[in-house]
Amino acid sequence: MTHRPLRTPAAAAVALIALASVLMAHQPAHAAADRIRLGSASDVSRSTWNGPAFTMNGAGGIVTASMTRAIDEIRGGTGTLDVVVLAGSAPTSGSRTPECDTITASAGVNSCTTWTLTTAVDGDNSQMNTDVRNAEFVYFAGGDQCRYAAWKGTALEASVESVVAKGGGSGGGSAGHHVNSPIVYDACNGSVTSAEALANPYDRYVGFTTGMFEWANYGAVINDSHFVTRDRMGRTMSFLARAVKDGLAPAGSAWGVGVEEGGGSLFLDRNGMATQYGEDAYVVLADHQPEQAVDRKPLTYSGFKIWRLTPGSTFDFKNRPTCGYYLRSVTNGVADANLYNGTPVTDCGSQGGGSTVAESEPNDTRDTADDATALASPGRLTGSMKSNRDRDYFKVSVAAGQTVAVNCAVPSAYDADVYWLDANGSTLTRSVNDGAGTDESLSFTRTATGTGTYYLDAEAYSGSGSATYACTLTRS
Repeated sequence: MTHRPLRTPAAAAVALIALASVLMAHQPAHAAADRIRLGSASDVSRSTWNGPAFTMNGAGGIVTASMTRAIDEIRGGTGTLDVVVLAGSAPTSGSRTPECDTITASAGVNSCTTWTLTTAVDGDNSQMNTDVRNAEFVYFAGGDQCRYAAWKGTALEASVESVVAKGGGSGGGSAGHHVNSPIVYDACNGSVTSAEALANPYDRYVGFTTGMFEWANYGAVINDSHFVTRDRMGRTMSFLARAVKDGLAPAGSAWGVGVEEGGGSLFLDRNGMATQYGEDAYVVLADHQPEQAVDRKPLTYSGFKIWRLTPGSTFDFKNRPTCGYYLRSVTNGVADANLYNGTPVTDCGSQGGGSTVAESEPNDTRDTADDATALASPGRLTGSMKSNRDRDYFKVSVAAGQTVAVNCAVPSAYDADVYWLDANGSTLTRSVNDGAGTDESLSFTRTATGTGTYYLDAEAYSGSGSATYACTLTRS
């Protein structure tokens, strides 16, 4: 048996340096943006398109049924269009263009171009932005949504928005599904499980990017993917509670859209009507302040409203329903059982349908108060402090022995205080927490017999603006 001679430390060092030099000679500082085009080399020229249309997929791959519908609606059933696929990394095996392989097999497609962008600065790549602006549909592949969120503020953001604005469309799967919502769970610190998010809504793995894409009729939404298989209902609940608590969603309500993998796809048309394909999806609503959502403490939130969308069912995002949901809650970080199935509420008038009374000026006195006596429980009272002397009055009826609690989410534009007044205008209780954007809450119990009339008085303490406050009123 022969043996290789032992290397001395010096010889080993020389060999390692030589090997490193060879590798570095073939390795750029970072992988350059990569472009692969299938189909025609020339873009379609057409003045008008019939979208926008969107596809929101539970996994990274194309869902043929929803993609075909998006293509057909955008082109109006005639002519062809161009598609660009954006990926944050190249596939580790198989085809380098898996999405375009499927897309180009569909009727009505002139070309499909895959761009692999590995750094944030790639969002300013000139050729890539030209391709996107000339396209009619942009699809974000699966991968890492933190890489996609890093394109916020680059030329790519405006390019994708221009596609939608001209009547094209956008979509994505898995990470690409996440980035198509206005509030993006970006996972930049790592992925979080439902158990971790419910145990601490402010876990370091829970982070959001806002202000990137906000498509018409799809406001205040947080997307999530692989929804049932990876048991992500709990973390979506935590995300929504955070969004309401932190003022990330307007009017104090946040919506989650969780799509299952295995062919699940939510198609959204130009009128805000969604149709579910392949597998189930879930729309989850948080329409009031959480009872507890603070750092290092478990979440408590009562009454998430959940709509289960089976394949073929629809959901109107433009005129969002206030009935047909089932209710689930989280108490001290523990979610109710059977999160993915429930009996829909049909009598929403008595059980609470997320009904809202919005202020109508002038409502600066008890005589001009907005009438909220028929408001369901829980329900919302909304308005804004239009000047630093503004007062908004809402009239409420309270039965004997009934406790009425109000939790008000105040935007950062102003400091507002709230008061419960009796029928004569005397103050029963008040909440006057200090600081712009500081929430207010108060409650009282009617001890007298019969039903009495009371007033909620929301007053500007300092600052003003058009941003909406939202007060959730609950009777018990």
